[in-house]
Amino acid sequence: MKKLFYILLLLFGIALNAKSQISIDSVLYKIEQNNKTIQANVQFWEVKKMEYKTGLTPYNPKVEYDYLNGSPEGAGNQIEFSITQSFDFPTVYSKRKQLSREQIKQAEFQLTSAKQDILLEAKLICIELVYRDKFQSEVIKRKQSTEKWLADFQSSMIKGGRSVLDVNKAKLQLTEINADFQKNRSAINQLNQRLTELNGGVVLNLTDLSYSELIEVPSFENLEEEIKANDPIREYMEQENVIIEKKIELSKAMSLPKVEAGYRYQAILGQRFNGVHVGLTIPLWENKNKVKAQQANLEFNDLNLKNHSNERYYYIQNMYEKQLNLKLTLDEYALLFTDLNTEELLDKSLALGHISAIEYFMEMSFYYDALKNYLMTEKEYRQSVAELFKYKL
Repeated sequence: MKKLFYILLLLFGIALNAKSQISIDSVLYKIEQNNKTIQANVQFWEVKKMEYKTGLTPYNPKVEYDYLNGSPEGAGNQIEFSITQSFDFPTVYSKRKQLSREQIKQAEFQLTSAKQDILLEAKLICIELVYRDKFQSEVIKRKQSTEKWLADFQSSMIKGGRSVLDVNKAKLQLTEINADFQKNRSAINQLNQRLTELNGGVVLNLTDLSYSELIEVPSFENLEEEIKANDPIREYMEQENVIIEKKIELSKAMSLPKVEAGYRYQAILGQRFNGVHVGLTIPLWENKNKVKAQQANLEFNDLNLKNHSNERYYYIQNMYEKQLNLKLTLDEYALLFTDLNTEELLDKSLALGHISAIEYFMEMSFYYDALKNYLMTEKEYRQSVAELFKYKL
């Protein structure tokens, strides 16, 4: 029973260790919380929302007081006092509030778009990093194997079993492998530094970063409709049309007269006069051409919206075809490498003298080139899928 308990405990530990791998989604969650650009955008649009809420109330009241010395002597001094309040036509205030609500709504689309751009960049980097880590593991295995054969060749050469050509070939292979190792390690460091930057300067522990579970890609028609329905840029531009239309309505309302009302007091030579003050402002020239300018702006935004829809459609189409082709190639590679045992067979053949050192390293080069292409295809496929599903970030 004790043995069974320890075995179960060991299996549980192995399973727990497998689950401890860091997923890309967890990295994206941290970056969303810590990214300074996202935080700055949130703060910026909070300020803009406050700005959109200003100017919705009537103008400030106006108070005037005049004290005038009379001339010549005996003319008496004159005192005048007035307090007035100006009002736009009543419909102006409702139009301003409607415009404010639409502008605040548009801010959310801008925030979403900016956040998705940052998170997509982070996700593409994470995918690249997983690829680099997997490739580095293969390079290390090849490096260790070549170092072993180089040591064997040098030992055998002393005994007369191997030629200097075999040793030199092993050294040349090892030099190329070391170059790949250093280049790939440098790329890994740079990717980690960029992720740290995106994470607001907080270092991420990504030693066990793994690919996320693949999302099934629907048909092009369904995917295109889903992306269109969740495209924050399209929503932003459509909302811009709504805002412009509200501005046109406001401009038309502003062409209606303004009203001024208040109280006026006057005193001169012992006499006092007080009463109601009423005024009317007729906007003959102040808002001239504002409606025409907004209508032209509406037409311009409509063209931009159509251009965006056109670009988005063909971008999705190209990316969709790309991921389809990559998926076919990836499946072929996966099937090929499932039962492939090239390394072990080549090692045995070289050890038994069935192939020469030159043939061994040549075949190993072919094998590792194919393996690298396999890992590269996997990376590119996942990146293309990530770009298609950007709207889910």
